[in-house]
Amino acid sequence: MTTARAYPNIALVKYWGKADEDLILPAAGSLSMTLDDYSTTTTVTLVDGEDEFRLNDVEQLGRSADRVTTFLELVRSYARVVGLDTAHYSARVVSVNEGPTAAGMASSASGFAALAVAASAAYGLRMDTRELSRLARRGSGSASRSLIDRFAVWYPGDDESSYAEQIEAPDMAMVSVPVATGKKAVSSRSGMVATQTTSPFYHAWVSSTAVTLRDMIGACAAGDFTRIGELSENHAIRMHAVIAASQPSIRYLTPASIAIFDEIAAMRADGIEAYATADAGPNVFAVTLPELAESVADRLRPLATGETKILRPGPGARLIGDDE
Repeated sequence: MTTARAYPNIALVKYWGKADEDLILPAAGSLSMTLDDYSTTTTVTLVDGEDEFRLNDVEQLGRSADRVTTFLELVRSYARVVGLDTAHYSARVVSVNEGPTAAGMASSASGFAALAVAASAAYGLRMDTRELSRLARRGSGSASRSLIDRFAVWYPGDDESSYAEQIEAPDMAMVSVPVATGKKAVSSRSGMVATQTTSPFYHAWVSSTAVTLRDMIGACAAGDFTRIGELSENHAIRMHAVIAASQPSIRYLTPASIAIFDEIAAMRADGIEAYATADAGPNVFAVTLPELAESVADRLRPLATGETKILRPGPGARLIGDDE
């Protein structure tokens, strides 16, 4: 029995679209901040029989269970390659997700990052952070970044070269502004495929993302928070625009989401530096400086339907003991 904990990450440069669906290779690189809240804690126990998956004390069936079994088969294939007897066992997976699931708040990132660390250890594999990032990527692309402390850049490439690693960035905070915590109607995987195959702006999105990532890496190295914020907000708007141009249109942002974007822009006009971003869902995050986080949260709290939280850069996925 092994237990791991991972945290979601929110991308400042977004991942949207795959170069390879099976290997989950991104069409362009991305950059994110690992959060210090909304964790997923996963315990993997080797058993005889069939794989089992429970999430928040509910047995999972159908596609959710199938994704976990497919991932476990990958882990077992690695165990067979190095001659481990554990490859003959199935696994019982028990996960507790502290944040909303499938609501555009990166629950799949924390979920598969925790599963990668716990399952690889349970089956006796010895993997470094880069190898674990590559493994987590096969469950959910953004999970590759949740292996990394604080800030991560995830590289495109082939199966060997597509992984995430830490990047230095100035200290900042995110304020989460939830407006809907239920499961979204169109999953990220389905939305990516629809965008790639039907949006006329998709190829421009891929090429412009590569430019944005280069600029973002430069802004992080320079410690230029204003430029980081500007790039983050603009890239989020671009992502939702290219998704909305799919046929039929997919709209993850709601009127409540747009109102929060507008309020964040109004804050800047009032001298409170904050920038809006949103993953593939309606919930919005305000990127700001640590000393401004309380003021930003106070201003956005009336627009939220759930708890507004101040989030800081958090740790990458890791094994934990029974007392944690």
